[in-house]
Amino acid sequence: MDSAFLGTPDTSLWLFLGLTLAAFCTSYFSIVAGAAGGLMLLVVMASFYPPAVLLPMHTLIQLGGGLSRALAMRAWVLRQTVLPFTIGCIAGAALGAKLFISLPQSLLMGALGAFVLVITWAPNMGRFGPEKGRFALLGFGVTVLGVFVSATGSLVGPFVASASPDRRNHVSTLAALMAITHISKMAAFLWVGFSLGAYAPLIAAMIAAGILGNFVGERSLMRMKEEWFRHAFKIVMTLLALRMLWVGLRELSLFP
Repeated sequence: MDSAFLGTPDTSLWLFLGLTLAAFCTSYFSIVAGAAGGLMLLVVMASFYPPAVLLPMHTLIQLGGGLSRALAMRAWVLRQTVLPFTIGCIAGAALGAKLFISLPQSLLMGALGAFVLVITWAPNMGRFGPEKGRFALLGFGVTVLGVFVSATGSLVGPFVASASPDRRNHVSTLAALMAITHISKMAAFLWVGFSLGAYAPLIAAMIAAGILGNFVGERSLMRMKEEWFRHAFKIVMTLLALRMLWVGLRELSLFP
């Protein structure tokens, strides 16, 4: 079996096809469940690539899929959240990364899990303070975390859910805000000299598959009942948060 399909390092034909299919499925899931597709894809890719390749590659793939989703559903984007979030992202990329380098991964993961649970099941907590200030702070936080964690949609999702009167507002706004986050992260990766040229065929195929997943998922979303979407989102977010808590507690040696 060829280990460099289309010149892509450490990637056989079957892995190339499997990751392309995974990009389609997780993109579709991101729309119909409102979150978690990026994290699911990250988990899959982490089984095959080292972090130095995985994080910038995953970021670029998510940027392509998220940007296409935001553009396709731009009429539903909550525009009042975009500018403050962007300002927060710029500040986070420029100044915030070092704040988290020294924190234990277990403590960070456990705290995030507890935080996501609270915001998901007590939505008024996701509406604290003025909306512009709230989303500026959120943009700062997710950009700082994103350089090290990559998939931060689970943190942004509950805030977007709290501000969104409709499931289409939720999906489109989350896509737009995460695209801004990914652009900020890619700027940081390029600044320190990351190069992904050898992985271009795989990245292009996965972005194309993600766009197709967006197309199919958007049509499912339009037919979905609002209460079904809200329930699916809460279930997915709860499972992700519980996983974060479990990983954090396990790393603290509280579980065998």
